[in-house]
Amino acid sequence: MREPQDPPCDPAPEGLKGDRILDTLGLFCPVPIVRTAEAIRRMAAGEVLEVLSDDRVILIDMPAWCRSTGNRFLGMRRDGATLHLFLRKKDDGSP
Repeated sequence: MREPQDPPCDPAPEGLKGDRILDTLGLFCPVPIVRTAEAIRRMAAGEVLEVLSDDRVILIDMPAWCRSTGNRFLGMRRDGATLHLFLRKKDDGSP
């Protein structure tokens, strides 16, 4: 039996680090996206959030959530079973 493949997802740029880290390990859809939305609301425009997850569905959900909210998905890195997803908070339009 073959090992399941991850959905296609852009790799994160080498050396990219989050300004904040959100640990969603052990949580499953939709909780990681809900927690991401809560965390990103508390961040400044342009800051990078690094989301840790072991739910492979997030590789589909996070890019889709970023597209629907205007935040920028920067890519992902895998460290064993842990996925590191990076997103940049959109400019909120304030002066």
